[in-house]
Amino acid sequence: MILAKLAYKSLLNRRASVLLTLFTIAISVMLLLSIERVRIDAKSSFSNTISGTDLIVGARTGDIQLLLSSVFRIGHTNNGVSWKSYQYITSQRGVKWSIPISLGDSHKGQAVLGTTLDYFSHYRFAKKQNLTFNKGHPFSAINEVVLGSEVANKLGYKLNDSIVISHGMGNTSFHHHDDNPFKVVGILNPTGTPVDKTLHIPLAAIDLIHGGKASHEHEHEHEHEHEHDEHNNLVGHPKQITAFLMGFNSPLYTLQIRRNINQYKQEALLGIMPTVTLKELWEMLAIVEKILLLFSAVVVLVSLLGMLTTLLANLSQRRRELAILRSVGARPSHLFTLISIESLLTTLLGCLVGSALYYLVIFSAGGYLQSHAGISVNITMLSYYELGLIGVIMAAGFIIGLIPATRAYFYSLSDGMSIKA
Repeated sequence: MILAKLAYKSLLNRRASVLLTLFTIAISVMLLLSIERVRIDAKSSFSNTISGTDLIVGARTGDIQLLLSSVFRIGHTNNGVSWKSYQYITSQRGVKWSIPISLGDSHKGQAVLGTTLDYFSHYRFAKKQNLTFNKGHPFSAINEVVLGSEVANKLGYKLNDSIVISHGMGNTSFHHHDDNPFKVVGILNPTGTPVDKTLHIPLAAIDLIHGGKASHEHEHEHEHEHEHDEHNNLVGHPKQITAFLMGFNSPLYTLQIRRNINQYKQEALLGIMPTVTLKELWEMLAIVEKILLLFSAVVVLVSLLGMLTTLLANLSQRRRELAILRSVGARPSHLFTLISIESLLTTLLGCLVGSALYYLVIFSAGGYLQSHAGISVNITMLSYYELGLIGVIMAAGFIIGLIPATRAYFYSLSDGMSIKA
């Protein structure tokens, strides 16, 4: 206890250099915990880009290719799913809901997705969060469009603006559907997923802009019918769709219907479970995790080496102080323990301050990471894994402190009880 008090007073006496060392350790701890939290939550958010969907069904390609085209809007499939097959499969027992999606058009490089109102009711992201509107409402007419948040911000659109859809998924298109402009009626809140970069139009509008039969005359025929029929007018009768999402009443139905889809004889279809395929895709990107882990380790190592450099530099200046302590009865072992306690206290305080900074950073940047990077950061108590990381830093700080402590031990033996000028 006496040595601990002496170590504390010694740190106060050298507070300028100690604060610099403490700040370095705190920053490294903050960076380590933040990087680890972002790494873990990035993996979780990536896996939850689409959430609550049991199956994605499309033309028979590859699992990852179907996932990339239907969820991430990357690449495209050569074939689609016939509307007849869609209706047959989704009418099976155990199907809770389904969302047809049709891709292939764009607007200034942003994907256009044809779908139904079920998309806004059943599509989930992150931890089963549903889509919400920043402004406006879902489309209710065939010539209306709902924008993702990034589309609206990037292109400067607001409610009631008019938009012309282009054929094809590229940034440059030579075929614009000028005869069928769409009115913006809704803008979604940020999700940090491909939804933000997507324009959503009624499924029937896809046929309309490609010269299909869907028209306003057809709408007038059903003007006074039930609301369900009005929703049907937004669906139309497409020949085929790109893919569709499904939810089931029980996991048993998921496995059964997936097997039936993969053995479907009318056309070559593929049913994938998005959670499993997302995990496979992340494993392909494992190098990113390794780079983040390496960066974390380097940050901590640099801070500990900085502490070692500071302690060794201060030790040469403290030989007079150590000689005085020897003259009043301190043994070499006492000086060894004193320097070890000082380094341990500095590391401990650095870890405490770093943990506080970590929570401050995560709390401040959580919303930005969710809306711009799609990473849903959890603000919780430090996990056992994170506490283990801090424990490793404490142990490393203690071991680093043994180096100047050992030098102090031998200084005291060589200097004896004389006071060096």
